[in-house]
Order: sequence, then structure tokens, then C-alpha cells
Amino acid sequence: MPDPSDAPLDGFRIGVTSHRRSRDLIEALERRGATVLHAPALKIAPVQEDESLIQDTRAIIDARPDICIATTAYGMRRWCEAADSFGIGEQLLETLSACRMFVRGPKARGAVRAAGLADVGISSDETTATLVDMLLAEGVRGKTVAVQLHGYTDVRQLERLRMSGATVLTVTPYRWVKPDGADKLPRLIEAACSGNLDVLTFTSAPAVDAVWSTAHEMGLYKQLIESLQGPVTVAAVGPVTAQPLIDAGLSPLIPERFRMGALIRLVTEHLALNHVRRLETSTGHIELRGRCLRIDGEVVELAPAPLLLLRALLGAGGAVLSREALSDLLELRGSVHALDMTVSRLRSALPDGKLVETVVKRGYRLRV
Repeated sequence: MPDPSDAPLDGFRIGVTSHRRSRDLIEALERRGATVLHAPALKIAPVQEDESLIQDTRAIIDARPDICIATTAYGMRRWCEAADSFGIGEQLLETLSACRMFVRGPKARGAVRAAGLADVGISSDETTATLVDMLLAEGVRGKTVAVQLHGYTDVRQLERLRMSGATVLTVTPYRWVKPDGADKLPRLIEAACSGNLDVLTFTSAPAVDAVWSTAHEMGLYKQLIESLQGPVTVAAVGPVTAQPLIDAGLSPLIPERFRMGALIRLVTEHLALNHVRRLETSTGHIELRGRCLRIDGEVVELAPAPLLLLRALLGAGGAVLSREALSDLLELRGSVHALDMTVSRLRSALPDGKLVETVVKRGYRLRV
């Protein structure tokens, strides 16, 4: 088993819902020791199957817009590549070079400039709302605005432009569809609901919507939200992805820089600070990292119920936990026999079963 300093995510189980670039995220998490459950919620439709993309592109070329908003680097690249494949790439670049380009963030700016175009404005916080604020401040009445959308359409921002007198044309260079192997997503949702997951990550808002929809179909939406409000941490790569999580009453982790690497660092730091328990006991030094228990450096394997019991006792730091509280925690519905069996299984798995001490007529504690 790797040393925690080399593998800070050792013992933790992390859910990944992304499809595009998922391999990069999974490999980065696994290098840090995490166990990854991958269930792509959505995938991007092949450009050859997306006739509407070409129709919308031709409409923008014909309209000769005054302003164009580029929201994502991937979307800009895919838009140009798709136009090239249909023989209208040069016409698209001529159209975009004649209008004022606004970009949502540095990555979108990079893609615009790589295409030989220049931008005249960038969002200060990498959101479409801020770009629209900029445009409304200078006035858009009577102007035609082309908007390159990403997978998640912010309808409100488009309506703000239209209500201010602009003609708005949109193009979506990539659309989200259900991926192959969609049976993986229900298993990921079940893992989150049962607490067999430490963190659930999202890199796109449509993936959040897909998870919510699937959870509703399974009759587990309420249970999933409760789990994500409690034992399972939810993390999003940026504010656009985070919005449907916030709308559901959650408080996701969001990195200051909306990048994959920053997301991984934030998840790692959060788990190290909040989900690693350590205690000096009569048996030795105990460290619990997610599902990985070490006593004086030696790994001890525990089944889920004894592990949950030990986590609670560690959290108490040597204080007594009542039988009623432990029974509720383990969802044993007050069964004395079931609790006794779980305690017995925990003691049997430990190098020294006396670590778990019975306090007569009160409950249990760890011998510190």
C-alpha cells in the first residue's frame, strides 16, 4: 500500500461523471492513490451527425453579425473544424474577423487567436453573464449578436440580449447525448446514496442535469441530495458547472481557477483536511483515510459496517458513544443483537480487539 505522502488520496473513492478528457482526470486521481468510479453522464455527439451545427453556421455567415461571443476553447476549435469539413471554413473566419469578438475566458481567447482572430473583450470571472453585462453597458439595440454556446445553454443571458433589442443567433458546436454503457450511472448514484463514495466530481452542467434525471428515474433523487449534503462531497470545475448543484441546495467545492488541475488539488486538500482521522490509542497510532485504516503503519482491512462504526468512535476521540447513537448511525433500527455483532466483527478485525472498550450501561469508546 502506498505511503500517504506519495498518495494523498489513498483510501478515498471518487466519482467521475465526465466523458470528454475523463482519462486525464481519472489518471491524475489514481496517481494520487484514489479509487475511481467512472460513469460518464453524457458524451458529445459526433460532428458528422450534427446537421443543425452546419445550418446554424450558414445562418451566422449570411447574417454578418456585429458581435460574436466565444464561450469555450473546445467549442471554438470544433466549430472551425466542422465548418472546414463542410467546405465553409474560410467563409466562417471571414465573417468572424469582420465582427467584434468577445471571449469568456483565457482558454477561449487562446482558441480565438489560434484561429487568426482578435478579441476586443474578456469576462473578468469567466462567465457569460459578465460578458453580457459588458455588451449591455455599451448598447446592443439593433445589432446582431452570434453566440457560440457550450453544452449547457444559459437561456437567461440570451434573453437579456434579446430584451435589450439585439438579434441573437446561436451555434452549438457540441451537443450532449447519452453515452454507451449508461448502466454505469445508476451504479454511481447508488454508491453515492449508500455513502460508498467520498467525492462526486462534475466538469459540465449538463452532466449534473443528467445525474438528477437518472436519480429521479430511480426514485433516489431525494436520497442522493441528502447524501451530497452530508457524507459525500460534491465538486465542480467552475461556476457554470456548479450552478445546477447550487440550485439543488448543495455547496460544491469550486476551485478559484476553473481548471482540471485546480479541481484535483482542491479535492485533495479538502479530503486531507476534513476526512483523515488520527488518534493515539493504547494500541498505537490510528489513521483512517477514507476506507484505508492503518494502525502503526500497518493496513487493516474492514468491512463497511465495522468501518463506519470505527469512524464514529474515532470522531469521538475516546469519548463514549451510546448504543442508541451507534444503532442509529448504522441504521440498525435499535437492534441490540445487530450492534453487538458489528462490534464483535470490528474487534475481530483489529490487531487488538481491546481497543474497542465496552462501557457498561452507556455504550462504547476507543481505549486511548
